[in-house]
Amino acid sequence: GMYIAESSRVLRRALEAGHVPRSFFMARKWLPELADVIDAHPDVPVFVGTAGMLEDITGFHLHRGAMAAMQRPAAADIPTLLADARRVAVLEDIVDHTNIGAIFRSAAALGVDAVLVSPRCGDPLYRRSIRVSMGAVFQVPWARLPAWPEGMAMLRSAGFTTAALALKPDSLSIQQLAARHDERLALILGTEGDGLGAQTVADADHTVMIPMYAGVDSLNVAAASAVAFFATQAAGTGR
Repeated sequence: GMYIAESSRVLRRALEAGHVPRSFFMARKWLPELADVIDAHPDVPVFVGTAGMLEDITGFHLHRGAMAAMQRPAAADIPTLLADARRVAVLEDIVDHTNIGAIFRSAAALGVDAVLVSPRCGDPLYRRSIRVSMGAVFQVPWARLPAWPEGMAMLRSAGFTTAALALKPDSLSIQQLAARHDERLALILGTEGDGLGAQTVADADHTVMIPMYAGVDSLNVAAASAVAFFATQAAGTGR
């Protein structure tokens, strides 16, 4: 029912997104900079400690020594989330929170309308995901699918062309996919190491690959997402 917003910048972005704080925890030197935030939430407790105390409690060095315990917002309704979306990303079983945060940051920067995560995917509101995304997880609408790859049917019924990033003999290049100008496009990205599941690849409308020089067969999933989002910016977005 809660998550941690780490650093003053991320904390502010969470509040700007309308999320509700439960408590603040910071080093004393951050009190003046966050005075406006504290004044705007007079009923929210503020805990103050030394930098060493913050590190002892959190288990890591907090570079920008302020954080907040935030109330987790209600889960988004997937049909509502998809209603106006033209380009979405689906994250299948990605477990590295750094990758999840980086994907969300690329999604926000490159105009992805929504992100769906599989039941076994890591939590976009885990503190490291939030920090790596620089708060983009508050900017891009997202929801967790109740089942996957069964959720592919939901995307199809909403009119999405599904494109799985996977190396297959008949895979389209990312340029060929972009040239199709599908009105609604779902880009599906797989877990680190194993990639997408066989059933996901079989059920997708297309498999798609990013052409690379000989000797390199894949990119880190966060890097691949940025390439795919950039290449398909004009596809399905009306931009």
